[in-house]
Amino acid sequence: MSKARCRFSGQPLHHTFVDLGMSPLANAYLTADQLNQAEKFYPLHAYISQDTLLVQLEQFETPDHIFTDYAYFSSYSESWLKHAAHYTDLMIDRFGFNANHQVIEIASNDGYLLKNFLNKGIPVLGIEPAANIAEVAEAKGIPSITKFFGVQTAMELKVQGKQADLLIGNNVLAHVPNLNDFIAGMTILLKPSGIITMEFPHVLRLIQENQFDTIYHEHFSYFSFLTIEKIFAAHNLTLFDVDELPTHGGSLRIYAKHDQAEFPAVSDRIHQLKAKEVAFGLDKLETYIRFGEQVKETKRKLLSFMLAAKAEGKTIVGYGAPAKGNTLLNYCGIGRDFINYTVDRNPYKQQLFLPGTHIPIYAPEMIRQTQPDYLLILPWNLKEEIMEQMSFIQEWGGQFVVPIPEVKVLSSASHVLTEAIA
Repeated sequence: MSKARCRFSGQPLHHTFVDLGMSPLANAYLTADQLNQAEKFYPLHAYISQDTLLVQLEQFETPDHIFTDYAYFSSYSESWLKHAAHYTDLMIDRFGFNANHQVIEIASNDGYLLKNFLNKGIPVLGIEPAANIAEVAEAKGIPSITKFFGVQTAMELKVQGKQADLLIGNNVLAHVPNLNDFIAGMTILLKPSGIITMEFPHVLRLIQENQFDTIYHEHFSYFSFLTIEKIFAAHNLTLFDVDELPTHGGSLRIYAKHDQAEFPAVSDRIHQLKAKEVAFGLDKLETYIRFGEQVKETKRKLLSFMLAAKAEGKTIVGYGAPAKGNTLLNYCGIGRDFINYTVDRNPYKQQLFLPGTHIPIYAPEMIRQTQPDYLLILPWNLKEEIMEQMSFIQEWGGQFVVPIPEVKVLSSASHVLTEAIA
């Protein structure tokens, strides 16, 4: 039984959401010199808190160990850059942000989003704990501070006269081990009439579409709207609107304000989404506990496809080296005996090896050179973008394989050839 406690309420965790066995840190890519050295593996066991219904992992490594030198750069996804540009226009059109306002982003990565505000003459500030990534943002002219965010960082900025009219946190909330300190920091950094927007994967979509590979040690928590509303309310923040987004397999964008702020008014979308979650059963412990069985079935189907393909003498390679792919491969026990290599557009990952499985990572040009039979798309949330980039594999009869929500073989984004297991 786990000795861990809910990172919001502090109550003991007794109920399993899904147990994915032992796994290395999903972004702990290896150099050739490290392949013969011991790797650290940790339990990848997600629990559900009975009192808050917050899905969460135990913490085995500190955030500074995981994030201080990080391999994820947002700018290598064209669809994500378009998403960021659309978000910027939406915020400016809806709330009227201009040169008299301050935009601050927590976990600002390489400045992929803030550059859009900067180009429109709006003052920006990035807060990014990974020094190697913050340097890239600085080179783009985006002021960045290299710190983890919480009450202390928020107080330091407030003393310096830095508070946010718009406070952004995209795909950071799941990475926070101390939720209460993080959200308390946001209340300090937000101006009295300021607005917070945060995006994070929606646990409803995770369960509905079997997205178990989005669970890895860098993600400490997984949220429903019902749960996140309670957490923000405990810190005197009101959620006044929500958007359901297609990004990362299905995400929420929540809008928050100080409780005492009169505007904006609370949208009907809040009530509609809460009703949708209740109808699915996200207010009941039993809904979460059932998830583990469907994950086991997906593992069996993927391995069945791999075994059949190799028995026919087919070659399989991967596309992408995302964290979610490392969860999938390690949980399913898929290594170089199944996948010859994977490719990634991020040069910081090329010539490295995936943690645990030791599959080598090359530049995408390797695909044309070796002409594999199957291309397994590990960042399945970007499958349309990837299939367009790699459409040339059809020249030699190559096919795409998408593992989530279930194993499918495709010739293009719109044409499913066959399901691996009927």
